[in-house]
Amino acid sequence: MNIPTDLKYTPSHEWVRVEADGTLTVGITHHAQDLLGDMVFVENPAVGRVLTRGEECAVVESVKAASDVYAPIAGEVVATNGDVESSPEAINQDAYAAWMFKLKPADAGSVGELLDAAAYQKLVASEAH
Repeated sequence: MNIPTDLKYTPSHEWVRVEADGTLTVGITHHAQDLLGDMVFVENPAVGRVLTRGEECAVVESVKAASDVYAPIAGEVVATNGDVESSPEAINQDAYAAWMFKLKPADAGSVGELLDAAAYQKLVASEAH
């Protein structure tokens, strides 16, 4: 299973990359897209929207199901990836390159509360049983 060690993760299967400017890039994990199957629709949150941690903020739909995407931490949406909205299958091709939105965190320190790759691996393994 592909779980990059340079990213942080949520129990609801979002990945988070801390960028040099302090913003956070967010997408869904390889495991999540694998469970969902072929992506057919992505709806990102609006730029400027202020999110609370754990808030439903985006939607991904596959041929199997629709699934909410949750804000990994509190912050303001500063960018969205229109490419995944027009080509949702990009998430299936490379879940870690096909980011969904970028957040300016309300509290940069809260990133430390997210799961690291080893903890996320353990979570995924526990769900498989």
